[in-house]
Amino acid sequence: MATLPVRSLRRLRTLGSPRSLRARPRGPWFGFALRRTWRLVVSLAALVTAAFAMIHLIPGDPVRAALGPTADPALVEARRQSLGLDQPLPQQYGDFVGRLFQGSLGDSIGAQLPVSEIISSRLPATLQIAVPAFVLILLLAIPVGMTAAVLTRDGRRRRGELAFTGVTGFLGAVPEFLLAVGLVAAFAVAWPVLPVASQAGPASYVLPVLALTLVPAATLSRIVRVETLRVLGEDYMRTAQAKRLPARLRYLRHALPNLLTSSLTLGGLLFSSLLAGTVLIENVFAWPGLGTTIVQAITEKDYPLVQGVVLVYGAAALLITFAVDVAVAVADPRSTVLGS
Repeated sequence: MATLPVRSLRRLRTLGSPRSLRARPRGPWFGFALRRTWRLVVSLAALVTAAFAMIHLIPGDPVRAALGPTADPALVEARRQSLGLDQPLPQQYGDFVGRLFQGSLGDSIGAQLPVSEIISSRLPATLQIAVPAFVLILLLAIPVGMTAAVLTRDGRRRRGELAFTGVTGFLGAVPEFLLAVGLVAAFAVAWPVLPVASQAGPASYVLPVLALTLVPAATLSRIVRVETLRVLGEDYMRTAQAKRLPARLRYLRHALPNLLTSSLTLGGLLFSSLLAGTVLIENVFAWPGLGTTIVQAITEKDYPLVQGVVLVYGAAALLITFAVDVAVAVADPRSTVLGS
């Protein structure tokens, strides 16, 4: 019977020891979660620092600018003390971060209300148009892109391909605010069938949601078409076709799951851009959300309110990106191993 060398026996004892077991890697999911969480924390810290520096980099006195040039100097000084702007910069930063951990964003200079209270009253209106627009983008872009790819693959239906690329290219190139103005001119002025301003019932949601939907849906449908053409050229799709599987099974069971990774990634980016796009769309339609709030705050030089809204927008974009990374990892576990 063959015996193991002494060196091999020592190595086996080392591998079986408790210390070696503790040193073993904990798997790709642990490393993935650690990397993504660390990136989120660093990004949030950078966002908080940038939001704090924003007030101090803007020329002039924000309190004087908000209260006006004729305000009583005593009132200006009292307001500066109440906001902590008379303290040294490091102390202001520490107080700012401390308030964030307590869930406070400070007080508005103009409205003299907590910024968090103003944001919590305006955020639902923004989500009421951003979330339906996001769902509508996915419901339009993915089926339209897949259908265009199936119908125009291998050079077939050249006219249909030109029509698809022409329409989606035109819509994708139009700025959202210009599209919103065009929708107002068409459906509220030339053909007055829809309300154009404020929340005036279910019909008032149509134009803002369409203005947020059309441009991203056109862009995403073009990308979905390209990805679908790539998937249709894979070996497993040719095998499924050779087995004479029904078209419904080939496209829904084999093609669609392989589009989920790219669709989820692009969907997360689109939702982040939708939140930014609401700033323009809400002002076109006088929608009482965060978009009109930040524009009014900039006009009135209410910098604490601007600071709070920027933090909310930035944190929402970072959290959405984090959620998309997790969703993509669940849909494609290989990304936890291969991703950085």
